[in-house]
Amino acid sequence: MDDEKTETKKNYTIRYLTTDDLEQYDALLRYSFQVTEEELLDTGWHGDEIKQSKFPVLERADVLGCFDGDYLVSQVAVYPLKANIYGAFYSIGFVTSVCTYPEYTGNGIMKRLMYQSLVHMRERHQSFAMLFPYSIPLYRKLGWEIISDKITYTVKDRQMPSKAQAPGFVRRVEWDNEDFMRLHERFASVTHGCLFRNSLAWEEYWRWDKDDTVVAIYYDVTNTPSGYMVYLIKDDIMYIKEMIYLNREAQDGLWEYIRAHDSMIDEVHGNSYYNEPIAFDMDDGDIREMIRPYIMGRIVDVEQFFLQYRCEPREKGVCFAFDITDDFLPWNNKTVCVRFEKGKCRLTHGKPKYRMELSISTLSTLLLGYKSAAKLYRMGRIDADEKAVDRLDSALLHEAPYISDYI
Repeated sequence: MDDEKTETKKNYTIRYLTTDDLEQYDALLRYSFQVTEEELLDTGWHGDEIKQSKFPVLERADVLGCFDGDYLVSQVAVYPLKANIYGAFYSIGFVTSVCTYPEYTGNGIMKRLMYQSLVHMRERHQSFAMLFPYSIPLYRKLGWEIISDKITYTVKDRQMPSKAQAPGFVRRVEWDNEDFMRLHERFASVTHGCLFRNSLAWEEYWRWDKDDTVVAIYYDVTNTPSGYMVYLIKDDIMYIKEMIYLNREAQDGLWEYIRAHDSMIDEVHGNSYYNEPIAFDMDDGDIREMIRPYIMGRIVDVEQFFLQYRCEPREKGVCFAFDITDDFLPWNNKTVCVRFEKGKCRLTHGKPKYRMELSISTLSTLLLGYKSAAKLYRMGRIDADEKAVDRLDSALLHEAPYISDYI
């Protein structure tokens, strides 16, 4: 929570936090995000449980803090995760817990912490970073860009799909059920953008959920799990936190399960991260949907990123020169020549056939599939001739990322 105005003037100390810093870490989070004791009790936490639950974060995540003497005044946490980017499993850093005490804002502290965190990610070969933004304009100044959306929807009981039927069955399970965990891993392995949840990510996934939050899994006729939903019923409303499915059968089976609750609920309030409105797929599409930007991302190291990046498998071979501007990370402020061929990318020093100028933020949203080169060109975000833009879109894969985690 930092509106940067000037560079750091004081001689603050910056270092990584340890479990010895737990109390100050927890206090800064509580103050910055205004988490009250009443809210903690309402979601099932008691006493120091929330503070103790942060021990694993300080043990297994990279939490960089700025100290004024012995007093922690600002911090940034980076969770080490894996993400599926077009079938390649990338090591990424998910930035979270970005906060500063108000009296210390405007001194360039957060900018300095963010830079050091990205340097550390590069050293660990985490070539891409993600975060949930509290200020889109602020992060755009640091080279981040929107890469995914969240769609919230409201479906009244009379609008629930009446034709949704499936031959399998649904079973309610515990939060730590192995089928549930493995199903998400299977889903992540075939879904562009999806994060693989390690123990830290799962702990954050459940952190603020009430005890009566339910997990329901759809099993096909061979008893194989192929879809799940996480939901809560309160005040005659079913709140769906997440619904994933591997095929149409599982999707229909879960909606059939939802419709079985029609005597208990008046409405369904849900979240979708598939980046496509659900109204068209409903019997009665006159539902309320709201779309909003959800996750921002940025390439940490362009060359590292391209080494794993995949492209159109039918591409016979074309070379592009990307003239990249990155005002925050100087090692990306360069020209990178890439050859797209048969599904793979290769860095080259050969003569490029096409050239284009763009920022690191534009390149990030382009390569994650959130916007096509043609759209970014029309928005004035890419400087190139139209033939080069069309050729690049032909070489790239185009699928909007599914990212449901808010860490």
